[in-house]
Amino acid sequence: MRPEASVSRRQNRLVFRGQIVIATVPFLLSETEVIEPVRGGALTLDLAGVDHVDTAGVAFLDALRSRIEKNGLECRIENAGERNARTLEVFSSRKFDSQAPVRPPGRENIFEKLGGRAMRIFGNLHQFFLLLADTFYYAIIGLFNRRGMRKGDFINQSILIGMNSLPIVGLISFLIGFILALQSAAQLRQFGAAIFVADLIAIAMTREMGPLITAIVLAGRSGSAITAEIATMMVTEETDALRSMALNPVRYVVVPKVYAITMTMPMLTILSMLIGIFGAMVIGLVYLDIGMEPFYREVVNALILKDILTGFIKSVVFAWLIVMIGAYYGFQVRTGAEEVGRATTASVVASIFWVILADSLLGLAFYLGQPVFV
Repeated sequence: MRPEASVSRRQNRLVFRGQIVIATVPFLLSETEVIEPVRGGALTLDLAGVDHVDTAGVAFLDALRSRIEKNGLECRIENAGERNARTLEVFSSRKFDSQAPVRPPGRENIFEKLGGRAMRIFGNLHQFFLLLADTFYYAIIGLFNRRGMRKGDFINQSILIGMNSLPIVGLISFLIGFILALQSAAQLRQFGAAIFVADLIAIAMTREMGPLITAIVLAGRSGSAITAEIATMMVTEETDALRSMALNPVRYVVVPKVYAITMTMPMLTILSMLIGIFGAMVIGLVYLDIGMEPFYREVVNALILKDILTGFIKSVVFAWLIVMIGAYYGFQVRTGAEEVGRATTASVVASIFWVILADSLLGLAFYLGQPVFV
């Protein structure tokens, strides 16, 4: 995901926004090529809107200050923020006042707070959709051209995301099917309708519980791993190293995970459905005295193609949500192990929330509106 930056002139201030990094320095150099004289002979570089400054950005700011001072103007940096100020102190060849105010004095009113929050939400959505566009572009290109991707990475990711998740998905699915059948049987037996436990579990596992259980497990297991991996690469500047080798980080890191989870998630979901129904069959055999053949026949009669396709479509949508949210939070990390932990926690919470929301919306689309499948 390409970083963004902008610079604007406000009287005696140059206001920077976005990121001052190696990818944006050429643009910023062209924007600040001509510095017009200012009244009072002083020019301030305002970094209040800057998210991140790397070593190339520090060199750019040093060169800009030197050029301004050669023109007879006084130049200083303000509102750098704690993290950027620390970077400037360590890497700048010029004296930098770390005690400069982090933000202008005065408390924000309610409108400034609401506006700032709205701008942050809009910025986050903008970054997410840029990542989404890059990912699906390179995913489609990668079907025909494997250049820029590691050989065998699809197989490795399929094992990590799919095969290694099977034991925990299978265990939870069995227990869910077991408990649902047990609780349903206690009520249905009162009306002599114990056989309908098979119908209830079959429809519940294929339409809802199978895809949802699998998605929640993968959000906690694989989604967190995706975020932690990408976040660590951002902290250790491995993504910058990939760009220096003409490798796109999205294509190199994210696209193989998209392929892997798209292939393995539906398979895990189908296995989750079958194992959950098997757990209910155990209750039928042990608690309800229903034989395997009647139980199987009731399950087959209860299910229609729409139920299975609904679960399949949900699993693919959930898979894309998990991998994109995990990658997005990973790419937002800049410095520090603590930030990696926060991003990992946030990605798991966001993934589970959006999976449940998507499940609700898809349920409404399939069963309250015009039928999609016949």
